[in-house]
Amino acid sequence: MNVGVFHFATPDTAKPVDVARKVEALGFESLWMGEHPIIPVHTSTPYPLTEDGKIPDFYSRLCDPFMGLAAAAAVTKKINLGTGVCLVTERNPILLAKEIATLDHNSNGRVVLGVGAGWLKEEVEILDANFSRRFLHLRERVEAMRELWTKDEAEYHGQVIDFPAVRCIPKPVQKPYPPVLLGAHGKKGLQRVARWADGWCPLAPRPNELRENLRTLKQLMEEAGRDFQRLHISVFLGMQDGTPGADLMKEYEDAGAQRVIIMLGHRSGSQAFRYVHFFAPDEMEGILERLAENSGL
Repeated sequence: MNVGVFHFATPDTAKPVDVARKVEALGFESLWMGEHPIIPVHTSTPYPLTEDGKIPDFYSRLCDPFMGLAAAAAVTKKINLGTGVCLVTERNPILLAKEIATLDHNSNGRVVLGVGAGWLKEEVEILDANFSRRFLHLRERVEAMRELWTKDEAEYHGQVIDFPAVRCIPKPVQKPYPPVLLGAHGKKGLQRVARWADGWCPLAPRPNELRENLRTLKQLMEEAGRDFQRLHISVFLGMQDGTPGADLMKEYEDAGAQRVIIMLGHRSGSQAFRYVHFFAPDEMEGILERLAENSGL
């Protein structure tokens, strides 16, 4: 089981370089950052993770993930660098392809691209995408980036993304390109993963739910003629789930997760470092061993 750390970087939290150094020193496998380029002042879309639907204030203060991960790459050598998730729908695919390829090049192939279509209607539309067609925007942007990453002269002609032959260098170190994990839920989300994603990165389904979803996803991938065993499965443990215990993480592994990503939230530097120390892989291994001994396994 790989264990990653998710950092909501704002001007008030620990800097990505400091978190990255600590995460690598403690033996974690990856560092992840998310994004909201903007939060509109006036919205009617409810936030899906709170009862009152109010958007947390720190969402409007999130730093750019690729700038943060580039800084993290400069001070680390081993940890993977992930987005959780990059709102591809809200970005120009040519510029984004260049940005990701440059990060992968400069980090010697450590990028994992978690992507999403966006849930905040007002944000998506301010940034020039049609909210009702956002998954089409997302898929075509990903397809276009794959063309740019793998061809010396790349072009793409879709319903919403259309450009003539261009050269876009550097290319990613990872071949054919960094893995693209889709953050989506429900039957339609699983169908999209099965059709075009390299992996799935859901937000905190319970272990039993994850197991059932992966059974469905395996069937969908077989129907699509794709190899389920090649799929990357990462699970974000959300802040609303409280402090995840080692036994819960083991349940996720047994259910089929290859990676569990622990969210730091927007903790201050000292709070964040205490949190990651508790879940350091060496410490976690000891906790799991004690659990096994106590249960007679």
